[in-house]
Amino acid sequence: MSDEDNWPEMGEMLVCTIKTVKQNGVYVDLGGYPGKEGFVFIGEIASGWVKNIRSHVREGQRVVAKAVKVRKDRQSIELSIKSVSEERRRDALQRWKNEQRAGQLLRIVGERSGWDEDKTKEIQSELVETYGGLYSSFEETAIDNDALSNEGFEGDWIELFIETAIENIIPDFVVIRAIAEIEIHSMEGVELIRNALTEVENCSSKEDEVEISCYYDGAPEYRIELKAPDWEIAEKGWSDVELAISTTITEDHGSAVIIRE
Repeated sequence: MSDEDNWPEMGEMLVCTIKTVKQNGVYVDLGGYPGKEGFVFIGEIASGWVKNIRSHVREGQRVVAKAVKVRKDRQSIELSIKSVSEERRRDALQRWKNEQRAGQLLRIVGERSGWDEDKTKEIQSELVETYGGLYSSFEETAIDNDALSNEGFEGDWIELFIETAIENIIPDFVVIRAIAEIEIHSMEGVELIRNALTEVENCSSKEDEVEISCYYDGAPEYRIELKAPDWEIAEKGWSDVELAISTTITEDHGSAVIIRE
């Protein structure tokens, strides 16, 4: 989608920069919508009567405003600053800061990968379309290193992207996913598998904030998901998972093959 066809939605919270202050309102540049300009009428600047508009806003000031009227046919966007709560203002600014930071990180990846500006924009567009935001793509990758490949992205740049995400993004948690292919050659099969998966889930640790869950995907496949605060703790917990399976399902009972996703 070209910048000309990219318009904000009604009710969308936008981070704007005040461009021009007039007696009846202010013109703003819209963050995230290059080339688009919006207008905030004086009555939408602040609650109550605004006697002197410049006592509330100034040129170059960054504000959060809500899109109240979007008229593509007239190429106009009307906004309101006063209708944005403090909580929404903080959230919108944080998202904007995250996207700005993600843009810088992608440029680093692009420089190290030898991309030109067009290639960087192309990859950015694909990531935003897939993840809903550029920062989300870095965040998902920091949580799950296979996030990009699982979405069909390919190329040598992926390793650089993963490395950059891990170094710069601190997620709430990280995830290790795997499929355990378990086959038992005895009448005790169901009970042994149940015991093995119970032992795996018992590797969870409240102290280390490690949470492990097992799911039945259809014999002989069983899905294992481990969540932890960081990769060091996650890998330690994963070693416990593998040990739990290997000590429960021995060669005398059958076989257990673990494939990390």
